[in-house]
Amino acid sequence: MARGYSRTEAGAALMDVIWLAVQTGFKVRAFGRRTGFVSARGGVWGLLRSLRLEGPQTVPALARSRPVARQHIQTLADAMAADGLVAFKPNPAHKRSQLVTITVKGEQVYEALAKKLAAISDDLAADMDARKIGAAAEALKQLAGKLDAMLAGADIEDEEPAPRSARRKSS
Repeated sequence: MARGYSRTEAGAALMDVIWLAVQTGFKVRAFGRRTGFVSARGGVWGLLRSLRLEGPQTVPALARSRPVARQHIQTLADAMAADGLVAFKPNPAHKRSQLVTITVKGEQVYEALAKKLAAISDDLAADMDARKIGAAAEALKQLAGKLDAMLAGADIEDEEPAPRSARRKSS
């Protein structure tokens, strides 16, 4: 697919993986909206999963782990709090940045969604090779780790592309 652009075979293969991951991501998001994993506001299941696995966190910490704008996570957390899925608790380490915690209702919703996703995953994987799926997951973990290292210290909210006029002047 991308053979004419990369200097190496591995680079070309990774370009293909990135493109397929992006395309698949859009399809997963659309499917997630249809099945309740992703609301119009964002990833309900993903935020619940983060809180379930990693415990209470601040909105900025949740945003950094994605990485998305803090305001996006704040909007999602506020909506989920209104739905009773999460609650805001005082943070002993920071007076103004409360901790987002999963509620009993949030735990129940998470469990129901996780079971539903497991059944969907079983159906999707029915004619696929488990070893190849595992290898793909491992490659994506490595890619995510390398991207995390490259993004370390970057403030996602401040990363706006330069205006076209500035890009032309600097080239």
